[in-house]
Amino acid sequence: MIIGIGVDMVRVHRMERWRTNPRLLERFFHPDELAVALSKGSSVNQSLAVRFAAKEAFGKALGIGLAGLALKDIMVANRENGRPELEVFGTALRAFKESGGHRIHLSLTHEQDNAIAMVVLEDISL
Repeated sequence: MIIGIGVDMVRVHRMERWRTNPRLLERFFHPDELAVALSKGSSVNQSLAVRFAAKEAFGKALGIGLAGLALKDIMVANRENGRPELEVFGTALRAFKESGGHRIHLSLTHEQDNAIAMVVLEDISL
């Protein structure tokens, strides 16, 4: 059963400004996630933007926004085949468990200056 859906869009050009502040990036992104995004060459801003959109979409799916969540506790990772997954730790894991969720579904897309993420939270026990 679906217990939450969240969608968010981030303008890619916002990341240009963020990249000039490493402390900001370290606050918003998990270290492993940041390393992957920064390795993307010319698409680094799209990679950061779509990952930030996923964090916002996760908060919306929970129904709490980002209140009480450390953003670096929410990480976009990719399977070997490229499929994105959302991994949660600490504050995000606690909020996810409290929501009754058991599975997180993630879809990402970006083109030119728009990055969009959709998160669906599912309770598989019902």
